[in-house]
Amino acid sequence: MSTKKLIHQKINQIPKVELHSHLEGTIQPSLVRQIAKRNSVKLSDSLFTPQGDYAWDSFVTFLQAYDEASSCLMYSKDYRDITYDYLKSCALEGTIYAETFISPDHAAEMSMSYEDVLSGCAQGIDDAERDFGIVGRIIVTCVRHLGPQQAVRIAQQMINEPHSCVVGFGMGGDESKYVLSDFTPAFQIAIDAGYPCTVHAGEVCGPESVWDAINHLPMISRIGHGVRCVEDDELINTLVSRNISLEICPGSNLALSLYPDWKSHPLKQILEAGINVSINSDDPPFFNTSVGQEYHNGSEHFNLDIEQLLNISRMAMESSFAGSKTKARLIKQINQWSIT
Repeated sequence: MSTKKLIHQKINQIPKVELHSHLEGTIQPSLVRQIAKRNSVKLSDSLFTPQGDYAWDSFVTFLQAYDEASSCLMYSKDYRDITYDYLKSCALEGTIYAETFISPDHAAEMSMSYEDVLSGCAQGIDDAERDFGIVGRIIVTCVRHLGPQQAVRIAQQMINEPHSCVVGFGMGGDESKYVLSDFTPAFQIAIDAGYPCTVHAGEVCGPESVWDAINHLPMISRIGHGVRCVEDDELINTLVSRNISLEICPGSNLALSLYPDWKSHPLKQILEAGINVSINSDDPPFFNTSVGQEYHNGSEHFNLDIEQLLNISRMAMESSFAGSKTKARLIKQINQWSIT
């Protein structure tokens, strides 16, 4: 077997960790069709390419495709099925732990209760762990462009209806809307109830959006994306000194034209600066990627060796929001793999 094939095989076997995916954005086109048929939802012909992939060619059309694909989700069983399918696909690539974002705002648009969404996700998580050994957990997210008052309602709902599968609070949405100090009350609710927090920043907007997050939101321990930090040396030093981790999604960044090519992407620079990172798929079928593919991209495009990729898994697990026993067990599993 060639050296290249041996490396490929070894990367397949690395115990992987994913911390940044949007559950509604993980639905494979085949499953969208299946659920839509079951729920009598008519999907537009323009949603898919002739090859059966999602059809989009700009950030606006990506969002439109994302929303239409999500529109078929109407029942708790739908959330069970998409959670199970996502975790199964991760597990088959060697993933041992995955956190995924859920949006109660989306569910509310489909007249679904928070309880129904959670029960479906939890069933998918339990079934996937039983069948594949993967541990799945949920981060509840508010949507930035829906405003700070709605964010408070989502945070309050999360703590009023606690669930063992919910391990953190976060925020996605349009980075250009509002300033993050507007969302301090929502994040304070989560922190006061003992939930660690993450927030999308430093993707579309520059390093100032990361400064905004770490200076105005309480105890932010992770940043979703955050790649624009490389434009500010002081910010890099601050992320290192505060031990704030970045959830980096290289395939997503290229698909959305944040960077024109792999050579331009700053993952290697971020790693060399000493910032803790995870590498993630974000919305995998939309960006033609997966968590396993992102590990292979690390080798192929950033010249990361097996030990460096394994260390990314270790860093990711350490910065995960998993409970202490789960975290210790899975870090031990990663470390044991490294010495085999």
